[in-house]
Amino acid sequence: MNGEAPEEVGPRGLASALVTGGALRSDWLPSFEAVPRELFVPDRIWPGIANGTKQNPVVHRSKDPEAWRNAVYSDIPLTTQWDDGRHEGDGLGSVPSSSSSMPTMVVSMLRDLSVRPGDRVLEIGTGTGWNAGLLAHRLGGPNVVSIEFDPDVARGARENLRRAGLAPTVVEADGRAGWPTGAPYDRIIATCSLLEIPAAWLEQSAPGAVIVAPFGTEYGGEQIVRLTVNGEGTRAVGGFTGGSAFMRIRQQRTERPPFDEYLHRVPWPADGVRSTTTLSPRDTGEWFRQFVIGLGVPGAFWRAERYDRDAYTLWIYSRDKQSWASVDHERDRTEYEVYQSGPRRLWDEVEAAYRWWDDQGRPEHDRFGLTVTPDAHTAWLDRPDNPVPGRD
Repeated sequence: MNGEAPEEVGPRGLASALVTGGALRSDWLPSFEAVPRELFVPDRIWPGIANGTKQNPVVHRSKDPEAWRNAVYSDIPLTTQWDDGRHEGDGLGSVPSSSSSMPTMVVSMLRDLSVRPGDRVLEIGTGTGWNAGLLAHRLGGPNVVSIEFDPDVARGARENLRRAGLAPTVVEADGRAGWPTGAPYDRIIATCSLLEIPAAWLEQSAPGAVIVAPFGTEYGGEQIVRLTVNGEGTRAVGGFTGGSAFMRIRQQRTERPPFDEYLHRVPWPADGVRSTTTLSPRDTGEWFRQFVIGLGVPGAFWRAERYDRDAYTLWIYSRDKQSWASVDHERDRTEYEVYQSGPRRLWDEVEAAYRWWDDQGRPEHDRFGLTVTPDAHTAWLDRPDNPVPGRD
């Protein structure tokens, strides 16, 4: 879908469009039609667009019910909270912190979950409650536990679910710890992005359980991973099923210190060592490429300092604040100036990760996978014994 409202604005119209697009399968169609999205969307929303790159102005149901309904039944995400609830007013906040996810993403992840009658499901990130409602309709309320960290969001979700006549268990807690009271779970699904899959989820999984979660890297990029847990709850292995752009779970957000903390308040280039590269920093910026680079360059992230005429500096930093790199991009250049400082040569690492991916024939997400144990996360290409190369 292109994010526009379907011709028939409402549950059936959206369902029809999702079925036509291949995201919504027949097994989830009855629940999708019986649990309308509008019951889980507040009066005030900020509609996004399908690729998540833009945030539109606020829409009030009471002031413009037609625009509100069109947004609700479009295939777009809807921001429902900013800045962990600190934001007030109708303007845009700094960072979206709760939302009603894009319907295509909701039904695609539910498809990946492969639920069966009688399955017990743990959801991390209740949000508005719509996803928990769909699961409760399909499996029955007693079989669904949903965890929400924000008390105000949890209260809103419980009210939405009550109004819809659904009764999964909604718990206010840190989702990383799971919910051992309801374990073991046959399926675990996260509706928030993760840098690490918590060991507690493996421990609370039944043998052969499936975990579906958005898995991101600190460098950038994110993909949905579908893992199968072994019988001892000590190992989970699986592949990536497609791209995503969820809000990061609050306890795994990465701090972004200012430039000066890396330069130690010494004017640039400080103690940076100069070199050049023929790899354009622009070639490393696409969402999936960021993901691949992040798999091979752990503990690093980037920012862009932009100038006129499409010129910018790509800054790369290590999480430990010891290393940094800068690469200057200018239009129509074929060679780019690089400065690097610290124990890590971060641009060299980024370039090596990019070149590796290029040498493999630029594989897409479906050739990558992940192995998770309590002690490590290992990304691989094509098979678990072929790990993505990177820094130890």
